[in-house]
Amino acid sequence: MKADIHPEYKELTVVMTDGTEFTTRSTYHGGSIKLDIDPKSHPAWTGVQRLVDTGGQVAKFNKRFAGFGIK
Repeated sequence: MKADIHPEYKELTVVMTDGTEFTTRSTYHGGSIKLDIDPKSHPAWTGVQRLVDTGGQVAKFNKRFAGFGIK
């Protein structure tokens, strides 16, 4: 195996959305990473969907398809 081709691994603290932390190793050289989405908050794992309307797109969709009678 070639020498000096592998990246250096350092300890990294991962902060979950609820504030809990765990330590792992990574090639990322920052001290910690704060997650925006994790298994405790993502709808795929929780079964709870949160509607985020960016730029009124949901309202635009509802207005466009309001006459179809699907609720």
